[in-house]
Amino acid sequence: MKRRILIIEDDADIARSIAYNLERTTGLKTDWAADGESGLEKAFEVPPDLILLDLNLPQMNGVEICRRLRQESMTRLIPVLVLTARTGENDRVTCLDLGADDYMGKPFSMRELVARVRALIRRSYPAEQVAPYDDGLLRVDHENFQVISAGQEVRLTRKEFALFWLLVQNRGRVLTRDLLLDRVWGFSYGGETRTLDVHVRRLRKKLGEQYNFIETVVGVGYRFNPPNLKALSAVGLSE
Repeated sequence: MKRRILIIEDDADIARSIAYNLERTTGLKTDWAADGESGLEKAFEVPPDLILLDLNLPQMNGVEICRRLRQESMTRLIPVLVLTARTGENDRVTCLDLGADDYMGKPFSMRELVARVRALIRRSYPAEQVAPYDDGLLRVDHENFQVISAGQEVRLTRKEFALFWLLVQNRGRVLTRDLLLDRVWGFSYGGETRTLDVHVRRLRKKLGEQYNFIETVVGVGYRFNPPNLKALSAVGLSE
């Protein structure tokens, strides 16, 4: 089945151009909504595989749409690429903190947009299956975007899950702040790096103190270091 992209954009010419280029170069199916309310309705009615979202929209702005998408279970993991003329740092940080996956300013390069859409699809829907991580205390299932802690599901946003999964995959290893920002956000992040710290704080809070194995390595980055790995390290073993 072809992946489907929902374009929420009030400029019909821009929307048609994006749809034409995406369908021609990637084979992806596209749908279009010209205002915020109808865009949100379409996203809830049949959740797409990716959303291209303008911020300056009639009836409901893009920031509010992003917030509502992340509040609902059926849409909270859909990757969102913000495409807007509002290129200020505050707008960018606000959208990223709300759970947007990427941010492009207008005017934009169509080739770059297509490349970023492809990258988001690859990162969000990997072709190969990955075995879940399960240490008896935590279970992290990448295929189902699910985290189980002490038998209870932990609800994470897509960005929180992507960050946690990267740390889990590289458990025991220190990942630098630059690497985490580049791998999780998928582009060279030019704003404040506090967005990474915000996501780590949210992860720690949601996981709970008893099951929080994310360590801060001052001046470098973060490391996922669960008890079973600490025990192995104590006797000179490694994975």
